[in-house]
Amino acid sequence: MTSPLAPRRFPYSLSVFFPAYNDAATIATLVEDAFRVCAELVEDFEVIVINDGSRDATADVLEACRGRWGERLRVVAHPANRGYGGALRSGFSTASKEYVFYTDGDGQYEVAELSLLLDAAANGAPWVNGYKKRRSDPWRRIFLGAAYREFVRLLFALHLKDVDCDFRLLHRGAVQSLPLHSSSGTICVELAWGLERLGLRAVELGVTHKPRLHGESQFFRLAPLWKTLRELSRLIRLRLSGAPSPAAPPWRPSPPA
Repeated sequence: MTSPLAPRRFPYSLSVFFPAYNDAATIATLVEDAFRVCAELVEDFEVIVINDGSRDATADVLEACRGRWGERLRVVAHPANRGYGGALRSGFSTASKEYVFYTDGDGQYEVAELSLLLDAAANGAPWVNGYKKRRSDPWRRIFLGAAYREFVRLLFALHLKDVDCDFRLLHRGAVQSLPLHSSSGTICVELAWGLERLGLRAVELGVTHKPRLHGESQFFRLAPLWKTLRELSRLIRLRLSGAPSPAAPPWRPSPPA
């Protein structure tokens, strides 16, 4: 008999992936946390890392992780950096389980809080999204991030309160039904807009956001910022042109066991 204090088991299979770019200092801990949490809560799961052309020791760290976890850890290596959106698209296409969870490889989110999202999705919710209870970033990022968030929420009529909280659990059929094209951080808007146009509303939960202890954000570098603005402009043109909604996906979450 299961103890009443035992954690609730997730009744679906799960893919967990981390997009990683120059995250040698944090990725091993995230992988270890993912295996620990999934072993406690999920019967069938896989852990994937998308090494997006890292120029630091990320590849070496992942090789060491493979020495520990073997084939249970899947590593997809991009020979050159494809951008944040490119890394997410690789993760979504590589995932093979019924639900897909991802969060960033920089260690600003607590992988252990995946259990909150799994509990919310246990009855078949197709989309569970975190929102930062308190953003632990420099004031400039907090200010610009809030302005950007409210701008895209208004422009794309999004219900999601924190489009840039990359702590997401999605039914694989939903996300793989979307024609995602962005290679920058704009993919978060493209993803949320596409899911809401399918008629899906996220179950939203507050999650912990920690200070960045290693590396630096790519957002404020000129080339990534220009790419983000260019791709956001493309989405704005689609929005203003009255682009038709994506076709309804031919799936529904199977009844929980």
